[in-house]
Amino acid sequence: MKEKEISRSRALAAKVIYAALQTLKENGGELSGREVINKVGQKVELDDWAKSRYEKSGYIRWQSILQFFSIDCIKAGYLVKKQGIWYLTPEGEEALNLGEIGLLNAATEAYRKWKKEKEATTTEEEVNTSLNDSEKEQEATIDEIEQIALDGTKNHLKSKNPYEFQDIVAALLRAMGYYTPFIAPKGKDGGIDIIAYRDPLGTVSPRIKVQVKHRDQPASVQEIRQLMGLLQKDGDVGIFISSGGFTPDAKSAARSSHVHVELIDLSRFIELWQEFYHKLDEEDKKHLPLTPIYFYAPSP
Repeated sequence: MKEKEISRSRALAAKVIYAALQTLKENGGELSGREVINKVGQKVELDDWAKSRYEKSGYIRWQSILQFFSIDCIKAGYLVKKQGIWYLTPEGEEALNLGEIGLLNAATEAYRKWKKEKEATTTEEEVNTSLNDSEKEQEATIDEIEQIALDGTKNHLKSKNPYEFQDIVAALLRAMGYYTPFIAPKGKDGGIDIIAYRDPLGTVSPRIKVQVKHRDQPASVQEIRQLMGLLQKDGDVGIFISSGGFTPDAKSAARSSHVHVELIDLSRFIELWQEFYHKLDEEDKKHLPLTPIYFYAPSP
């Protein structure tokens, strides 16, 4: 199908979907959904029509189209979304060789095949993957809302100073069943920000030593190794929480270490906060209050 024969919306979809997967490839295969959208907006030339907002939803047209057709890429195995992070699969990287229209056509065909298998009794017209597919449209809308919620949570955490963020980390550990007898005051802390125990006296393993870095820059391999050097007793476990993420060398060092060091970036921290939120006491919830919102979600 030639580009001149397809609708304006589909032509735009081909450009932004291709740019999204290309952006992921250029950035090591994973980025937050918000970063992908921002970079696609810089990469693709968008006219006023593409940048206009839908009257009913208020969402920007090209962003909604990107979210909508990203569902096709997920069903095709080109893309994975988890906790606000988009991951490019090897199949997705290979699909870039198809070009803009070829990639979108392949993804759309994969979605059509998935939907036919899911609803074997539906007609060809009912499995049409146009922008009138209400089920896929709802799924894309939920993705957009989840991204907005995640962005709001991240922005709230980023607005905290390092000591406030440290207190939020300690609150999460308590919700997970740990005691936190030591939370570093302002000033030098010897490399340890929080010590957490399974029991009040610290007699039960694991004994956890936590390093917290709250900044935009990723934690370096040197910082990870410094924490490793502080895990001297049997039963010591290290947790390094970095709101700016970790360098590839830092991740590699943690994986290959003879001592256990768990790396937690901001997305993983939010995931854990959501998981254990119901176990937080009312005072600790005030650090980062959440409100659940429920949507009808058709089974995949």
